[in-house]
Amino acid sequence: MVVAALALGAAALWGASRLTWLAEPRAAGVRGTVLHTEDGAQAAVALVPLAVLALAGVAGMVATGGWPRRLLGAVLVLAGLAAAWIAVDGARTSGYPAGAPVGEMLAAHGLALVGGLLVAAGGALGLRWAGRMPRLGARYSAPGAKHRPADSDAHLWEALSDGEDPTIGR
Repeated sequence: MVVAALALGAAALWGASRLTWLAEPRAAGVRGTVLHTEDGAQAAVALVPLAVLALAGVAGMVATGGWPRRLLGAVLVLAGLAAAWIAVDGARTSGYPAGAPVGEMLAAHGLALVGGLLVAAGGALGLRWAGRMPRLGARYSAPGAKHRPADSDAHLWEALSDGEDPTIGR
């Protein structure tokens, strides 16, 4: 769930950066007044870096464990809240110039809000489940139970290494 939330959040933030965020009339000299538009990457420049951070967070959540995963989760929560703030801060429902792509602009802000909330949720879930989530390479770690060799003499030496007397009970 953590990986899915972060990946979907990154995709939503990147998609919001490609949509129109700003439309305003500007004087264009001889042409008169024209409608100037900017996409999210121009108007809200933090969207693309936050999307890249969320995507890197996917790899970080899979590869780390323990306190580094918790630290990454906290960073991702803050990044998601920042993206949600960017989406809400510039949004408005009226006062658009004639010919502005209002639907696309509202969709861009909404998509950024959803993406920010998904990234924050993925970070929060990573914080919550940091100790229980599998870690990259964990299956290659030493198992908790001791492995006894099949050789009958080898287990005597293992018992001595563990501080036990292998002759008791024989």
